[in-house]
Amino acid sequence: MPVAAFGRLCGALACNDGEVVYRLDFGRDELGTDYVDVHAQAPLTMTCQRTLEPFVLPVAVDSRLGLIRRERDEAGLPPGCEPLLVPDDGRLHPADVIEDELLLALPLVPVNPDSSLPDALVGQGEPEQGGAESQENNPFAVLRELKK
Repeated sequence: MPVAAFGRLCGALACNDGEVVYRLDFGRDELGTDYVDVHAQAPLTMTCQRTLEPFVLPVAVDSRLGLIRRERDEAGLPPGCEPLLVPDDGRLHPADVIEDELLLALPLVPVNPDSSLPDALVGQGEPEQGGAESQENNPFAVLRELKK
């Protein structure tokens, strides 16, 4: 399914290119709980918050969702099974389930692992002048004295 088909997901991306490969496996466990296993993979183009450049983040989702009709049924789900509230008519929209799981897998602050800070921000390794002065202005200097 094309990434562009997921409207809410596209709002968090820098570009809508690519496709989502997914598989949904429905079943019932030994306790009689209905579930859906969601497997999805997609190369998502995000904006690096360090460099503000786009980069491709490979996202993979593997999760089990317990299908419940009422919120109170959540307590009966086995460990490792996230709740998914099913509408009264019992119909699920697979694209919505996949989109929700992909949105949850996105990092809060996307940073390209291959990026680094610009040299202007890092500095050129200049030695600090007035080391004693910087210790006097240190707000934790008082704590250091109390510790002695």
